[in-house]
Amino acid sequence: MNFFIENANASVGQPIEGSSYSLVIMLVIFLLIFYFMLFRPQQKKEKERKNLMKLITLGDEVMTTSGFLGRVKDITENEYVLLELNDQNEIFIKKDFIVSLLPKNTLESLKKQIIKKK
Repeated sequence: MNFFIENANASVGQPIEGSSYSLVIMLVIFLLIFYFMLFRPQQKKEKERKNLMKLITLGDEVMTTSGFLGRVKDITENEYVLLELNDQNEIFIKKDFIVSLLPKNTLESLKKQIIKKK
């Protein structure tokens, strides 16, 4: 019985040395997880956003970051868009503030829904 206690006391004083490769492998695994969880999804979103900016043409119905719905009336060379909100109101916005393209005739269907409620 005494020899078990002596072995336990002897191992307490000595540091356990592991392979230095295990630390490198763990670091690489951590960096890969970090890349696939954070950077890769952000790159995909940015690619989709750039594709959306290329697709915007005259007459498209869009939604802005502030929630305005309108029709693209003009696109300037310096990436500004003239957005027609209704028959009387138009605003200039930066093209980057467009969040999404809406399906065709969305604005007309919304107007009809509002008129029905009145």
